[in-house]
Amino acid sequence: MTAAAPPDPHIRRHLTWDGCFNVRDLGGLGRHATGAFVRADSVEKLTAAGWAAAHAHGVRTVLDLRNDDERGADAAPRPDGITTVRLPLDGIEDTAFWEPWFTDWRWGTPLHYRPFLDHFPERVAATAEALAAAAPGGVAFHCAAGRDRTGLVSLLLLSLAGAAPEEIAADYALSEARMTPVFTALGRAGEAAQLAAAYRSHATSPYAEMLKVARRFDGAAYLAAAGVPGTTVAALRARATGQSRG
Repeated sequence: MTAAAPPDPHIRRHLTWDGCFNVRDLGGLGRHATGAFVRADSVEKLTAAGWAAAHAHGVRTVLDLRNDDERGADAAPRPDGITTVRLPLDGIEDTAFWEPWFTDWRWGTPLHYRPFLDHFPERVAATAEALAAAAPGGVAFHCAAGRDRTGLVSLLLLSLAGAAPEEIAADYALSEARMTPVFTALGRAGEAAQLAAAYRSHATSPYAEMLKVARRFDGAAYLAAAGVPGTTVAALRARATGQSRG
């Protein structure tokens, strides 16, 4: 039988930011501090009220993981005091790596995470360094749907904060219920249902697949092997766990 995601003990982590559909604070998982890092879908859809809510939550840096061709105009101006850092994560220009995935149902699932981590350590390292170097305050990181590229970064941060694999997998699985409005807003209505059907046809689930990845991932060891200095790893862990906000 396929493992199902357990009830989320941290449902309060969901945040209401008008214009976004898939936003939650990582606080409460492992030793991760509330307010340190927030995962989200594309914040360019935020209304003025949505940006006000993000700012009130303590967000002072936004890390945009999308490619240049995915970006559009903001629905409302970003508040003063929020810095945006743009750092495309997925290396989509590496067609030799990505083309086989484009016609595979596993694209858009944790099944591509380990191949990605093995192939692109320098991109993950650059993302970790950017997160560690962000200005004081909370950091919101996002891609388009807030699920896969965002899920990779969440895996890293939660591993550094000592979250259990089951917590990491349950956090990832929370996104699935929010994909229908996300993809509708992206003009890709129906994609969420198609992927859900693919999971069922392969007798698996988002939770089960993410659990496999999380059980075999050590964030600190991975970053060290990717050449990230130990001081940077320590600074990122301290930030995630609330020992440092700068």
